[in-house]
Parts: sequence; C-alpha cells; structure tokens
Amino acid sequence: MKLLAGNSNRTLAQAVASHLDLPLTKAQVKRFPDNEVWVTIDENVRGEDVFVLQSTAYPANDHLMELLICIDALKRASARRITAVMPYFGYARQDRKTGGRTPISAKLVANLITRAGADRVLTMDLHSGQIQGFFDIPTDNLQSAPLMAQDIKTNYAKADELLIVSPDVGGVVRALAVASRLNAELAIVDKRRSGPGKSEVANIIGDVTGRRLIIFDDIVDSAGTLCSAAQSLMDAGAAEVSAYITHGVLSGAAAERVKNSVLKELVITDSIEASQEVAGVDKIRTVGCAGLIGEAIRRIANEESVSKLFD
Repeated sequence: MKLLAGNSNRTLAQAVASHLDLPLTKAQVKRFPDNEVWVTIDENVRGEDVFVLQSTAYPANDHLMELLICIDALKRASARRITAVMPYFGYARQDRKTGGRTPISAKLVANLITRAGADRVLTMDLHSGQIQGFFDIPTDNLQSAPLMAQDIKTNYAKADELLIVSPDVGGVVRALAVASRLNAELAIVDKRRSGPGKSEVANIIGDVTGRRLIIFDDIVDSAGTLCSAAQSLMDAGAAEVSAYITHGVLSGAAAERVKNSVLKELVITDSIEASQEVAGVDKIRTVGCAGLIGEAIRRIANEESVSKLFD
C-alpha cells in the first residue's frame, strides 16, 4: 500500500500517513510557467495499492486537475489499484439541474475521475447521497457524525440536553445522525433559497426558547446563511448557538463574518486546509479527521468493512 498526496492539504495527508505508520510516496506535483500541472512519481508503484489524497477545495479547478493527473500518472506506472481519497468533494453542490440550461457538474467530475483511471473513491459527508450513484466505481462516503458527536460530548457538559438544529429540510437526516448519538432533540430551520449562496429564514420548526443549540451541516462557504440562521435562532429565544460543520470552505469574508456573528463557536474538520484568515479567528475550532480517514484506508487495503466504522 502507498499513500500519495497532492498539494491541497499536505498537513492532513501527513497526519493520515502518521496514523497508518506509512511514509508519503515520493512525488513531485509542480507547475509549468504557464501554470500547467506537472506530476512525476519518484518511486516504483507497479502492482501497488495506491491511495491519492486530495481535497478539491480552493482553488478547486487546480486541485481537481492535480488529482486527475496524479491518477493518470499512477495508471501509466502500472499501479494495481488507485483510490481517490477526497475528504472534500468539490462541485458537490451542483448535484442536480436547478433550472433550464444548467449543468450537473458533480456528475461531470465523477466521470472525469473515473475516466482518469481511478478504481475507487473515498470521501466524507457528500453534500447529497445521490452523488455516490454518479460514479460507476465503488464509492465510500464516510460520516463525520461519530467524530462530531464525540467532540460535543467532550466539550459540552450534559450533551444530551442540547438541541441539534438542521439548517434546512434537506439536512434533517444528517443532523438526526448526530442527535441520535447524543439522545438529543431536533429542530429545523425552514430556509428559502433565492439564488446561489443566498437564502433567508422563513420559519423555525421546534421550540428553541432557552435552549443551547448546535447547528449541524456539511458545508459552510460564505457563512452568510449560517450566521443569519444563528441570528434568527437567537431572536427566537435561544440561550446560545454553536455550529458543527464538516467542510469549512470559508471563502471570501467568511472568517470575518463568523467572528462578528452571534455564534458561540464554529467547529469544522480539517478536510480542507485552513487559510490564515480562518486560523486567526478564535471562534473557529478544528477537529482532526485523519484517524477516521486513515482507518478507512486501512480497511479498504485489507478488504475489510468500512461501514462497520459507523455501527
């Protein structure tokens, strides 16, 4: 087994390698002067089971091309099996036609990864479960719910007295996975979306008066929707509001927006490497997911069950 890392999240790749007690495969992932991606694998991978770790976060297109070219290089170097390990699967929010003459970009990316030569995909908290069906190769979708639930138990006294909040109707199943592990109740924010990255709170389903709330979701990008939902919950009488989000995209002024919001704290995983702006905000805390990803990689390499991680 070998573990190859692109440039998107070297810190996480090194943590996964440490968990597996395995050195990262020697490789060069560089750029030509015109910014074309150039990859060279500097050790023999013939007949090996190779895992390529690369999140397609900002700059998404560059990191996606790195992943595709790494897969192609491994395929041409006669690797026995290639698994694309994508802690954060970019383009996941474009998983259906939202209007006339619009693409389904998540399906396009799935096709690109498959045609590049990947034999398997390992990812975490896909934006929607249907994306697994976009791939014609085995795809494992890890759940961050056990990881987040354990962190909540550690950092929040009487975790079973918390109220877990889904920020929209589509995220109910995801939020329920955490709530059930904490024996907590569930509330739902009825959110109406007027366009990409724009939404407003129309209604709150459940009594939040005097309760300590935790919003649970998969992606936070601009943080505008998250912060407005937190404000609406506080206006409805909540005692405090925190948020646990798997993928901290946090683009643009998102970090500053979180800093100035009513949120007590925002907890994210390190599926995306934090920028300097994000790392500089005291309200934003990171939970490591290297152990979860590393264990899943070990199980795949040993042909063991991955789903048993979540029993």
